Amino acid sequence: MTDTTDIPDPTDSPDTTASPHAPVLIVGGGLGGLTTARVLQLHGFAVTVLELEPDRHGRTQGGMLDIHDETGQKALRTARLHEKFLTRIHQGGEAMRILDKHATVLRDDLDSGALERAEIDRGSLRELLLDSLDVGTVRWGSKVIAVRPVDGQFGRHEVELSDGSRLSTDLLVGADGAWSKVRPLLSDATPEYSGISFIEVDLDNADVDHPEQSAVMGEGMLFALGGSTGILGHKESDGSLHVYAGHRAPENWVDTIDFTDVEAAKTAVLELLDGWGEALRGMIIHADSAPIPRRIHALPVGHSWDRMPGVTLLGDAAHVMSPFGGEGANLAMYDGAELALSLANHPGDVESALARYEAAMFSRSAELAQGSADNLEMIFAPDAPRGLVELFASFDEEDFSRIPSAAQ
Repeated sequence: MTDTTDIPDPTDSPDTTASPHAPVLIVGGGLGGLTTARVLQLHGFAVTVLELEPDRHGRTQGGMLDIHDETGQKALRTARLHEKFLTRIHQGGEAMRILDKHATVLRDDLDSGALERAEIDRGSLRELLLDSLDVGTVRWGSKVIAVRPVDGQFGRHEVELSDGSRLSTDLLVGADGAWSKVRPLLSDATPEYSGISFIEVDLDNADVDHPEQSAVMGEGMLFALGGSTGILGHKESDGSLHVYAGHRAPENWVDTIDFTDVEAAKTAVLELLDGWGEALRGMIIHADSAPIPRRIHALPVGHSWDRMPGVTLLGDAAHVMSPFGGEGANLAMYDGAELALSLANHPGDVESALARYEAAMFSRSAELAQGSADNLEMIFAPDAPRGLVELFASFDEEDFSRIPSAAQ
């Protein structure tokens, strides 16, 4: 165990009555924030996680994730949760197929059974992390509205919540996603629109209720591409199909569609799929959920900042990128584990720990962000799916770590 004196004792401050104090305060209870909290607690740190959701069941957590051996799974090993993770993975979920817009199969890979990119439901992974934390670690229903340095106190920050309460901390970790409230302390950068928008739908009980769509999806990931438009998705462990219709369009394109009118929204998407195979069009026609728009944003490749005492970022707050590298969740978890280990390995010297963590994080995230940006351009290129087919072919005898995943 690492003694918690490597985070200053709040009683050392002359102003301990201004607000309740949390030695380490993590804003954001996603996979990255929870991984950070878990590893810190293993090393004896007192940690508080602020999460906007009202409770652990506040919303659906999204679809499948492929967790990479060299990043996400390494973080789970650091968190001493890897064996439990392996009991929850989705066998068969790493199958993948590439189709053209007519539903012609251009590549069809079965799941090899290897665990290097094991699939798991995002909600199941989050539950695993939540169950590993000390009771009361996560403070639910905590909406952060402001963060600010505390005058005259090196490295100390105050967080203000929507209920009027405030917390001070000696180490503030922004794990709060693309639109981070913590990031402005460190950087003026904001995520920029990538040029791609998604329309998200689900088809439930697909084998029984939507057999044609289930057959064309296959048992794992699907890339059905045709120039500036594509259908991407995954068969989930519960038998549903999680589908994205992606389209290269101006940022205001989704604003031209009335998503309060389900049939009108479906019609707008189907106009993009004119001439596509009927089994693929059926992903939209027969969707059981209302279409949901998602604009894809990314921070500039190589985003970084100067060292600021007592605060840092991880995951999407630090380097949100397009989803076409499959790295979002993996990198957030890996960031969190590496940050926690750096703090544990530098007792009494938080600033050295943060500097070491950030230097390594900047380097790895820049490389992966560039890869994700390149994959986005390839997937929505005029000759798509040609580039993706050629990419997979080039990796047939190589390391698969750079292969893009379907949107997560």
